[in-house]
Amino acid sequence: MVAMSSRPQPQSRAAYAHFSPITTRWMDNDIYGHVNNVTYYSYFDTAVNRYLIEAGVLDIHAGEVIGLVIETHCNYFSPLAFPRNVEAGIRVAHIGKSSVRYEIGLFEQGEAESAACGHFVHVYVDRVSRRPTALPEAFVRALQALQVPTRVDGN
Repeated sequence: MVAMSSRPQPQSRAAYAHFSPITTRWMDNDIYGHVNNVTYYSYFDTAVNRYLIEAGVLDIHAGEVIGLVIETHCNYFSPLAFPRNVEAGIRVAHIGKSSVRYEIGLFEQGEAESAACGHFVHVYVDRVSRRPTALPEAFVRALQALQVPTRVDGN
C-alpha cells in the first residue's frame, strides 16, 4: 500500500472566492533576492482587511469591532520578488460566533498556482474592552461571500 503524502501543495485560483492586488515593494526583498518570509503575513493581513474595508464592514479608525490575529501559518512553494504584482486569493474556511479562519493564496500575477498558501484566524473583539464579541450580521454576510464549497477531493 502506498501512503499518500500530506505535504502541502500549491492551490489553483479556483480555490479562492476573491482576489486582491498587492504590489511588491523594494523593501520586501531580502538579501537572497526574494520577498522575505515575514512579508507574506503582511500580504495576508493587507488582502483580508482591504476586502473588509471595501465591503463596508470594517472601520479601522472608529469601528466598535476589531479583529485580533490569534493564529497564523504559511507554506511556501515558489519565490515572489520585487518588482512584481501579486494577487492574493481569499476564502473563508470557518465563521464562528466571534472568530473567522481566513485562507489566503498568493499568486504571482497571471500564474495558475499559488506561490504560497496560508491562513490566519481573527477573533473579533470590542475595541474598548478587547473582549470577544459576536460578529455583526453585515459582517457575517460579507464573510459568507468568501466561502468556497469544498470539492470531493478536499481542495
